[in-house]
Amino acid sequence: MKHLIIYAHPNGDSLNNHLLKTVIETLQTGDHEIELRDLYQLNFNPVLSLDDMNGQRMGHVAEDVKKEQAYISWADHITLIYPIWWTGMPAIMKGYIDRVMSYGFAYRYDQGVQKGLLTGKQAIIINTHGKSTAEYEANGMGKALSLTSDKGIYTYCGLTINQHFFFDRADRPSGESVGEWIKQIKSTYKN
Repeated sequence: MKHLIIYAHPNGDSLNNHLLKTVIETLQTGDHEIELRDLYQLNFNPVLSLDDMNGQRMGHVAEDVKKEQAYISWADHITLIYPIWWTGMPAIMKGYIDRVMSYGFAYRYDQGVQKGLLTGKQAIIINTHGKSTAEYEANGMGKALSLTSDKGIYTYCGLTINQHFFFDRADRPSGESVGEWIKQIKSTYKN
């Protein structure tokens, strides 16, 4: 299977990087092709410009966007790994989505009806956040996070989400929690 990993965290010593390495190591035990797109290492330009916007409607995208779209087209399975900061994804990931998941590539409208164009592709999302799951559930943020990313972006574009992990209290995790998260990740990718 062709696995694309889209990763966004600037710290090579972060928990997110540890989870990324777990995903890669687990996939390497199987018969998979793996491509990693580390947005910070790539110095990906997240700014959706007026040229980008005008070009998208005409099917013209910048070369850096075209390259990322080729990786997405190539993939059978896409994993997105990023932290939740200020109840949302890092700016570089949001900019990646703004620029790469463009009209005509990831979605379009047929007679006013939205249609996702990335159908047939599986996805797993791995998010870390500082708040507890209980806090997010109590204030509705957990549901909001799922709605805005899962429904508002990924399934909107046609992806089938196999799993969305929200690993909580990630700014101060216990060794036991990290061990459990790694076990969950390994189990998901071995299935």
